[in-house]
Amino acid sequence: MSIIDSEIEDAASQLYGRKVGERLRSIRRQKGLSLQEAEEASEQEFKASVLGAYERGERAISVPRLQRLARFYNVPVDQLLPRDRDADDDVLDLTVTLPDRRKVVIDLTRLDALSGVAAEMLTRYLTMIQVQRQDFNGRVLTIRRDDLRTIACILDTSEEGAVKRLDELGLSYSR
Repeated sequence: MSIIDSEIEDAASQLYGRKVGERLRSIRRQKGLSLQEAEEASEQEFKASVLGAYERGERAISVPRLQRLARFYNVPVDQLLPRDRDADDDVLDLTVTLPDRRKVVIDLTRLDALSGVAAEMLTRYLTMIQVQRQDFNGRVLTIRRDDLRTIACILDTSEEGAVKRLDELGLSYSR
């Protein structure tokens, strides 16, 4: 390996370390913990100074330690790692409220034509909405903003990405 290749690899490794750190910090904050509170809650397994170094990307975290941290935060291990995404497929941020640009109406008659895990989850979720709202017309279902957030999670995309994906699947039409 040349010196230039080595420097490029080091820079990529440092960048990834910072992204891992940002993700670790995001999860800790979502759990409502300060560094000191995380140390106390973990019974000093995860020292505040070490967690801070992980979060700043100054220190690499081993896989076994990452697994223990995931157990401590009660999240799947992969949620502690940054996701590789295309520029069009933004990370879903549930803290951001997008303005209502249009109503999303699901054509329930087309839902049965879909297959796969996401389609099954989407069907179950939409059925749950119908039961909660006592809306059994069976043809269409208007999706509220909070519903769209959940659908975005099911489809592993942003809210805007979910609207596009529903359009692509032929399930929605605008009003």
